[in-house]
Amino acid sequence: MKNTKVLKLTLAGILCAVAVVGSIFSFPVFGSKCAPVQHMVNILCAVLLGPWYGVAVAFAASLLRNLLGLGTLLAFPGSMCGALLCGVVYWKTRRLLPTLVAEVFGTAILGGLCAYPMAILFMGANAAQVAFYAYIIPFLVSTAGGAILSGVILFSLDKAGALKGMQHKISA
Repeated sequence: MKNTKVLKLTLAGILCAVAVVGSIFSFPVFGSKCAPVQHMVNILCAVLLGPWYGVAVAFAASLLRNLLGLGTLLAFPGSMCGALLCGVVYWKTRRLLPTLVAEVFGTAILGGLCAYPMAILFMGANAAQVAFYAYIIPFLVSTAGGAILSGVILFSLDKAGALKGMQHKISA
């Protein structure tokens, strides 16, 4: 039992580091820095660790990205909403495709809508200049890229038979 917790925390730490280092490869879309590696990590966390680890990794990675100047405050709602939704969907269905779709929906739609009040309250954005749905498109671009990356990785692991073994090792 103790070894499982250590393994999960270690994997969560590694995935958090991948998300932070991967945010170096971000690109601006409107007022947002798109970091597809964060969304890839969200999905990997959902499949390997579960929803709560996924949200914790998304929060820690967003915090570190902000402290290092690699992200904006908008990283919090986008990554955390996506991580929670895709984690819950994988937990309930154990299917990869709905999990990928949940990450895209959670980040782009829910995270994009949550980013609007954050931008107004904490970033000084002018409500008259920023449309209510303005963050949905940049978040969609970012999360779609991450979903494609993680989809390639996870479907390859599943086809090779390695995914089930990894999940069993982590949960044993």
